[in-house]
Amino acid sequence: MGFTYYFLIVLESDSYLILSIVGICFTLLSGIFISKLAVDPLLAYVRSLQNLSKETLHELNLPISTILTNTQMLEKSIDDAKSIKRLARITTACEMLKERYNELDYMIKMQAKEEIVEEFDVSELVEERITFLARIYPQIEFDLSLTNLKIKSDRKGLAKVIDNVVDNGVKYSGTSKKIDIYIQNDTLYIQDYGVGMDEVELLRIFDNYYQSNETMSGFGIGLSMVKRFCDKNKIALNFISVPQEGTKVKLQFKKI
Repeated sequence: MGFTYYFLIVLESDSYLILSIVGICFTLLSGIFISKLAVDPLLAYVRSLQNLSKETLHELNLPISTILTNTQMLEKSIDDAKSIKRLARITTACEMLKERYNELDYMIKMQAKEEIVEEFDVSELVEERITFLARIYPQIEFDLSLTNLKIKSDRKGLAKVIDNVVDNGVKYSGTSKKIDIYIQNDTLYIQDYGVGMDEVELLRIFDNYYQSNETMSGFGIGLSMVKRFCDKNKIALNFISVPQEGTKVKLQFKKI
């Protein structure tokens, strides 16, 4: 107000255009200054939280590795069948913790917008993931038919995609206990023979928090994450499903 009074009365200026321009500039500068005062503490808090997450994650790696190393040493010196089974359960639990560690490390890198691209063989990644998942789902028969398929992509992200798709196949397997996984023509197929889905369900599977069967455990966000990853990494994702016959998931890659 003081500036307006000085401009119009003291300087006896009648140029409202200049006054408007100056006023807008003053308002913008004031807004930037106030925003900076409000945002800077928030940014500092976020940076502090990210640093704490990285440090905590680093500290978790040592005890996990220590447990795994010692269980492997104990397995060599124990003959009792019950003790061996108990050690196997400890090892599996530790490997699951290691997976969560890898996922947290991956999420921190993604939040920092680090581009993660490496060359790898899809067949080797699938074998690695199924070796891990077979210990979690010993009741499922995984039938693999894999050929070499070299791609350049986000390896950890694709591992999460495979885990999510297989986990859904197990979850909705019904009475069937078989999942086929094979590679043909630069495409990874994951086929279950469970309850399947109708056309209405297929239209909604990528919606956040949607579950075709609400009695199942989980939060219904896995496939929406799968879809986002595939879109970002230019992987053609397709679901083919028939009620009571099962679901086939196709992941088509661009071969290098």
